[in-house]
Amino acid sequence: MRNKFTTLLLALFTTSIFIACGDSDDNSVEPLKKEALEQYANLVLANYDDSYNTALTLKQAIDAFLAAPTDAGFQACKTAWLNARNPYGQTEAFRFYGGPIDDADGPEGMINAWPMDENFIDYVQGQPNAGIINNPAAQPVINKQVLVGLNEVLSETAIFTGWHALEFLLWGQDLSTNGPGARPYTDYIVGAGGTAANQDRRGQYLQVAVDLLLEHLAQVRDEWKSGGAYRQEFLNEKTNGEAMGLIFSGLKEFTKTEIAGERMFVALDSKDQEHEHSCFSDNTIADLKMNLLGVKNVYFGSYSYTTIGTEVTGRSFNDIAEQLGPASSNAVRAAFEDAEAKINAIPGPFDQAILNNDAEIAAAITALEVLGDRLAEAGKAIGAEF
Repeated sequence: MRNKFTTLLLALFTTSIFIACGDSDDNSVEPLKKEALEQYANLVLANYDDSYNTALTLKQAIDAFLAAPTDAGFQACKTAWLNARNPYGQTEAFRFYGGPIDDADGPEGMINAWPMDENFIDYVQGQPNAGIINNPAAQPVINKQVLVGLNEVLSETAIFTGWHALEFLLWGQDLSTNGPGARPYTDYIVGAGGTAANQDRRGQYLQVAVDLLLEHLAQVRDEWKSGGAYRQEFLNEKTNGEAMGLIFSGLKEFTKTEIAGERMFVALDSKDQEHEHSCFSDNTIADLKMNLLGVKNVYFGSYSYTTIGTEVTGRSFNDIAEQLGPASSNAVRAAFEDAEAKINAIPGPFDQAILNNDAEIAAAITALEVLGDRLAEAGKAIGAEF
């Protein structure tokens, strides 16, 4: 029969073994966390590189169109814009933690700011002389410095740069209930056959805006290159827990507050297409799908290039969750599947869905909110420090 002293020693010995094993297990996954963070940096670089290259294709289409405006050339510009939105939409999963896209010096506000009041740029229905394009007396020169200097200065909706300025210049206002805007290509013909006024200034604006987009995308991409300033800081100056905390707090904020809240609930609640993310081109549902795919890329550690067809794969946060928190891993998988299904169930175009399909949009919002919470729980399970 054991005496009290023997029992106490056995209890202490057993506890010390448990703690030692726990420490060993924690230490064994630290290299996996480092690999997952390296893979995160790799896929961020790949995604921004892909976005830059598709935006470059957009610039080439715009340059060719302006050199000899035709309807076919104008459609090629629109197709290039739509194609370029797919990789960019996925990059937004890298936001909301003070990284190089949206820190104090980050260019996000000049890349993808919205909603925009388009009459700051060009004519709108009932106002043929609206916008700086049609006011050469007040703004005789349209260049990069002018557009950057004006962006979001007069108001939050005074957007002069980025994807949505380009979108408006290509599609014009969306005045249709079953399709996107219908700006004619002749808005860019100088001389006989041209429509609207100041066609040369409109063309200048289009070229300056796409050049700025490329510069800002390159700025962020280069921060994530091997030896890039932010990549070095992110991988070498932060602990694994700190770096994962940034990633997972950003994923939760983006999924739950930005996609579900700002991009869906606000439009549904207001019933106003001006709050639709890509309101000129009717690309909003595709935007939402790409945003969700970007979140999925981060968690599962992969990115598929749209330009060269290759896939960047490696250690993922899900790999670690399967070891340290299998229940949370399963919950995240189920939440992704539900959110994907609910977004796929929203009929297009989104500006009509907010009027006619409340239930489908509300279900997608709820699914995204759940996903945001499940991602945060998985992050904590693998040691993310919020």
